[in-house]
Amino acid sequence: MEQTEQSNWIEKGPGFGAGLSGLREALGIKTASAGLVAAIFGCSGPALIVIGAANNGGLTEGQTVAWLLAIYGLGGLISLIMALYYKLPVTGAYSIPGAALVAGALGTFPFEQAVGAFLMAGAMVFVLGITGLIGKVMRWLPMPIVMAMIAGALIRFGIGAVTSIEKLPIVVGAATIAFFLSMRFLRAVPPVLTALVVGLVAVTLTGGFQGGEAAISFVAPEFTAPVFTVDAFLAIAVPLAVLVIGAENAQAIGVLYAEGYRPPINAMTVISGIGGMLAGLIGGHNANIAGPMTAICSSDQAGENPEGRYAATVLNGVLFAAFGVFAGVAVPLIMALPGPLIGAVAGLAMITVLLSAFQSAFDRNAGHQIGAFVALIVAMSNVSFLSISAPFWALVAGAAVSMLNERGGRAKPVATPAS
Repeated sequence: MEQTEQSNWIEKGPGFGAGLSGLREALGIKTASAGLVAAIFGCSGPALIVIGAANNGGLTEGQTVAWLLAIYGLGGLISLIMALYYKLPVTGAYSIPGAALVAGALGTFPFEQAVGAFLMAGAMVFVLGITGLIGKVMRWLPMPIVMAMIAGALIRFGIGAVTSIEKLPIVVGAATIAFFLSMRFLRAVPPVLTALVVGLVAVTLTGGFQGGEAAISFVAPEFTAPVFTVDAFLAIAVPLAVLVIGAENAQAIGVLYAEGYRPPINAMTVISGIGGMLAGLIGGHNANIAGPMTAICSSDQAGENPEGRYAATVLNGVLFAAFGVFAGVAVPLIMALPGPLIGAVAGLAMITVLLSAFQSAFDRNAGHQIGAFVALIVAMSNVSFLSISAPFWALVAGAAVSMLNERGGRAKPVATPAS
């Protein structure tokens, strides 16, 4: 598969020409369906978190639309840049936990101070990426610990597919049965696409489409001038930067390793920093590499040929960018889809990613089994200390335990997977 040339700075890829020339061949029904599922997942429930945060902060409709334009428009642009240049399914979006963090902070800080913090967080991520520090740390971490963190962080999507049946048994049950029947008998059709189509049919027959929960009219974005304060830097910027690196980027990097890719770690961090700064200028909390969407677009649900899965990210990027531009109209339409169906289809799409992560995490030949188990349970716990989410602490705890107890008291660096 396509690989990146690792360096101490920004990794080199095949280039935009190669990505564009191979796109037509790579884009098929499986890549298209995976890109569509990832886009529906990212444009539904997560959008409500942002809208709720905006309402909590007393933002105007124009400021809310600007926020959505920033994170979806730039998130889609990140997908297009990374996928076409590296020919890898490196998918952009924004930090969902970051949106929840901002939702709480807007009860204390004026929005203009929050916007200043968004810019500072992006600058912090950019510096960490441009120096190559994050790349060095991620290449040093033992692979079983990274894979265990991925399994623990993403297992909630698999569990969500099960609990969704209880919430909407007929619709989600039909979609789930269709997924596994398609996997067994319709090998030419992506199971996740079958599940989505059957689920939508079931929703139509049962009258399960919801009324739009988001009442945003199509208005021009209203930009907010940033104000920089120390309090907002400590309360918003620092935790947000850590979430982008320790949750979103770390998940995406681990997922790509699990699927056999060599992710451009420094470039992923740098573009997340640039996305954060540009989003802040528009009024959004950040635009960065996304863990869950990368997982969907890089799984075998996006096609048997790993070299062509970047097309799923390209389509996802186009849909994300369009959603950002037409957010005032698109949000109520997306919100009409039942949340349990969206959660179930996203969880089903991650089955193979989770299987690969568990297998890599607990491969006896790779070692670090105790550290991997600690990383797994910490990531599954969804704990948060110092406003920093569980995936970051999972890596810290797993590496610390491994250094203390395994391989002669030292965590041995794991070689980059071969192509």
